[in-house]
Amino acid sequence: MMRGRLGAWLVRLSPPPLAIGIVVGVGFVVVETLLVYPLRELAPIGALAVVYLPGVLVVSTVWGLWLGVATSIASGLALDYFHTPPVGRFEANDWRDWLALSVYLMVAGVASSVAQLARARAAETNERRRETDAVADLTQLILGAEDVGAVLPEVSNRIARAMQLPYAAIEVGTVPPRGDRIQLPLRPGALVVPADLPDRVVGRLRDGVVPGLATVLRAGSSLQESRTELQALLTQQAALRRVAELVAHGVAPAELTGAVAAEAAELFGADSTAVLHREGPSTVTVVAEYNRKPGAEPMLGRRLDSSGGVAGLVLRGSRPARLDSYEGSSGTLADLARGLGIHASVGAPIIVDGQVWGALVALWGRTGPPPPGTEHELAQFTGLVATAIANSESRAELTASRARLVFAADEARRGIERDLHDSVQQRLISLGLELRFAEALVPKELGELRSRLLDTAAGLSGAFDDLQRIVRGIHPALLSQGGLGPAIKALARRSPVPVAVNHAPNRRLPAYVEVAAYYVVSEALANSAKHAGASMIDVDLDIVADGSGPDGAAQGEVLSVTVRDDGTGGADPRQGSGLAGVRDRVEALGGTLLLTSPPGCGTSLSVRLPTGGQDRPGAEADWPNGTGAAAGQR
Repeated sequence: MMRGRLGAWLVRLSPPPLAIGIVVGVGFVVVETLLVYPLRELAPIGALAVVYLPGVLVVSTVWGLWLGVATSIASGLALDYFHTPPVGRFEANDWRDWLALSVYLMVAGVASSVAQLARARAAETNERRRETDAVADLTQLILGAEDVGAVLPEVSNRIARAMQLPYAAIEVGTVPPRGDRIQLPLRPGALVVPADLPDRVVGRLRDGVVPGLATVLRAGSSLQESRTELQALLTQQAALRRVAELVAHGVAPAELTGAVAAEAAELFGADSTAVLHREGPSTVTVVAEYNRKPGAEPMLGRRLDSSGGVAGLVLRGSRPARLDSYEGSSGTLADLARGLGIHASVGAPIIVDGQVWGALVALWGRTGPPPPGTEHELAQFTGLVATAIANSESRAELTASRARLVFAADEARRGIERDLHDSVQQRLISLGLELRFAEALVPKELGELRSRLLDTAAGLSGAFDDLQRIVRGIHPALLSQGGLGPAIKALARRSPVPVAVNHAPNRRLPAYVEVAAYYVVSEALANSAKHAGASMIDVDLDIVADGSGPDGAAQGEVLSVTVRDDGTGGADPRQGSGLAGVRDRVEALGGTLLLTSPPGCGTSLSVRLPTGGQDRPGAEADWPNGTGAAAGQR
């Protein structure tokens, strides 16, 4: 360890001051001269000449050749004057003195040369280490930057400091040649440095800095592109996730397509987007749109000829397409685009169940085409959107089918009630009157026959009452004639448990809403009377405004039905078919049901039924015709 440190000190890059070297050389000559005196008794003078070699070696190594030569001459003179006979004077003709001086000079030359070479190697090592440290520092700076172009000035400054240059600059792209600077190619771009640099420095830059810098710049650019692509992918996935959440919440197809148009506009930076539903070979309907331009003419619900636009290309080819310019294009959509200031557009098909359902188009008003590959990115977006639309349509069709079944069952109940009322009940009344008339005609002496006729008439009257109860259970005539309020009050009067009807609608509602509400209350009253052990039941019916449904869309008015009792609670719709059937009926009509029944705390049944929007339930879910669809404008 000590030997290595001593060697490093002897060949260090910057030697000590010359004055120190002179003092050290004189000191070595004096000490070596004094050391020879006691050694003359042990060895001949010729052998003692080696005593002066350490001084020559040290001075030549540390301070270089010229001071080493001076030390060699001084050592030879000292040896000749103080120790070589005749002592005290110089004898130039003694060959031994010249031999000693030659050896000293040769040692000085060899030592200084070796030291100079070691210093050069050390300097080169330091330069390479500095270059390596500079490249490592630049690597950390470039790879850690979000924008590589933004850190290029700082990279240039650090190169200039590390390489001790007047200036350095990294220029991207084509660099025009100039006589006062040198361009070291980085591919792409170049490292520009002054033209008056020494060849050695230029070589160090070309061989030591530029290759590593070029590699790091390419890696940084590639990493930046990967980050950009990843961010774009994350943004796209976030948009698709939001659309999927809308599907999971069961929103209407119109609202879903409106969300698709808005997400596509934000994702691709388009000035306008539209979802077009294919109505025929060359006809489309705008089912959703999103405009960034204020005051733009609404296109929602319009049926258009797809000729001349990107939609026509998409529908004909069933693949993504683009129009970088509408100049020279003819057709309805081309004329419309030019009128709206649209210069370019891309589109992708929305394929549902193997058929082209429509297209999603994005339009730009700025001059110049959209980025390359935008139509294929849009196609990736619409691929999942098509699944969402298919799911939404399936959900809408299922809901409509359930509602049609409920409506058909209600119509069948109403028909049975009408038939029983118009035929069977009237026949029973006639038979009862005939029995009464026959009983009046029987002579008094036939008392047993009279008694039997009276019993038969009473039995017939009881059967008539039973039939009336059955008819009211199938479909109460009072509900059709008087409305929901009187029908519910009639239910309350027939209930074995006291019922308080606190509110009731003061106007008629659609028949299917009244029927559903009637059966909700009827089932709740029956459960409370049979299973809850309740002593009091409260019924509230009210028409309230509902600002938003579970999907966030405007719902208008709903009928709120609440039935509460003070019974034992613990009701579970899974334990019987009554409440489960009520839930199915409510949900088939687009309503909601909430049952709260903690043990020992009574039961509360809350139902909300939409009251408007359709003349009858079960109508097919239609796409917008200009009103009620989700559309965005910014």
